[in-house]
Amino acid sequence: MSDLPRKAVTRTAKLAALPLGIAGRATWGFGKRIVGESAELVGRELQQRTADQLFKVLGELKGGAMKFGQALSVFESALPEEVAGPYRAALTKLQEAAPPMPTRTVHAVLEERLGEGWHELFLEFEDKPAAAASIGQVHRGVWHDGREVAVKVQYPGAGEALLSDLNQLSRFSRLLGPLIPGMDIKPLITELKDRVAEELDYGLEAQAQQTHAEEFTDDPDVVVPQVVHQSDQVLVTEWMDGIPLSEIISDGTQEQRDRAGQLLARFLFSGPARTGLLHADPHPGNFRLLPGGPEGEDDWRLGVLDFGTVDRLPGGLPATIGESLRMTLDGEADAVYELLCAEGFVKETIELDPDAVMDYLLPIIEPAQVEEFTFTRGWMRSQAARVADPRSPAYQLGKQLNLPPSYLLIHRVTLSTIGVLCQLGATVRLREELEEWLPGFVPEDPADGEEAVAEA
Repeated sequence: MSDLPRKAVTRTAKLAALPLGIAGRATWGFGKRIVGESAELVGRELQQRTADQLFKVLGELKGGAMKFGQALSVFESALPEEVAGPYRAALTKLQEAAPPMPTRTVHAVLEERLGEGWHELFLEFEDKPAAAASIGQVHRGVWHDGREVAVKVQYPGAGEALLSDLNQLSRFSRLLGPLIPGMDIKPLITELKDRVAEELDYGLEAQAQQTHAEEFTDDPDVVVPQVVHQSDQVLVTEWMDGIPLSEIISDGTQEQRDRAGQLLARFLFSGPARTGLLHADPHPGNFRLLPGGPEGEDDWRLGVLDFGTVDRLPGGLPATIGESLRMTLDGEADAVYELLCAEGFVKETIELDPDAVMDYLLPIIEPAQVEEFTFTRGWMRSQAARVADPRSPAYQLGKQLNLPPSYLLIHRVTLSTIGVLCQLGATVRLREELEEWLPGFVPEDPADGEEAVAEA
């Protein structure tokens, strides 16, 4: 497939094949159980076959299908190892690559958006894309001032394809649910649809990236490329080398994994505090490890790409998150429950036992209870199993909790980042980052307020 299939009928037919395939495999599984095979073994084989087909179709289609696949891929840590192992390579490939659009199409977009003399803007331009994503692909070049640049070109018709795919996927989201235990697929698709217009607007992306680039200039830990030029459907930024995080996940040393994990956690919590923006697309394809950290060339920095999806948080992350997390760690069940009710996490029509809520939350926030925590796929699987088992008290309580719309993207980004940390198997000093960057996590010192009054 060399071009983005834009005709709705073509894309719909490919996506429609997914539930048909799932239904066929379910019939096959039923037959297997009749002849006496273990329900658990048959279930896992069904899950694996479904995943194989899903990611093959999503990778071919790009657009919203691939965007959904990328969002889903960071949660593979929650799957049983026998299921996750065989198609982990397919997920990694989905994060880093997709079939390119033809050179003539790329040139046509550049001519339309940069003018007939677009070649003169570059000393060099590579027709072969360096990377491809859900709505565009990246070409390497040299800008007319000598800077190496990444030229992001949006696929023609990407917007229509994005919405068409996500609408189609939402129609059979229940069938895809078993792929990721404990995760409700439909809200994820709805939230991706809500972000379509923003993702397609390279002007907004350029603003978000430049805000980060300026804030993190000369930062010893995090690197964000500067924006060089922007127009509709074309975004030119400084080129950034480095080791893709997907390679660190598959082949990195433990030192690289731990460093990448620490910096991911630091960027997750420091970004909103420093820029008022939350980078909201934390899959491994958007991060690099670069040499030259605070300890010299043998140390590592985190390179961050793709600011097409951000959450605007002018005051940083809500203080409610830090306050409720701190009070949960301190065992203040009643205070936590009151705060959750006030913020809409518990609807007025529902009454829950504060101690039961505490029992539900404590295992999830285990990484914040200790000085350092090793994120593993096993830990992620245990959490997923706990909230996905209908016989579990956690499952019953979780069904009664509510996620207010203003927290939806924050919740997804946090879960996704934890998913990547588990893929890395990183040991991270998470509490250290929370104390430094999360509003409300460290209680205010009354003396600070007295000093402020005295100065006034």
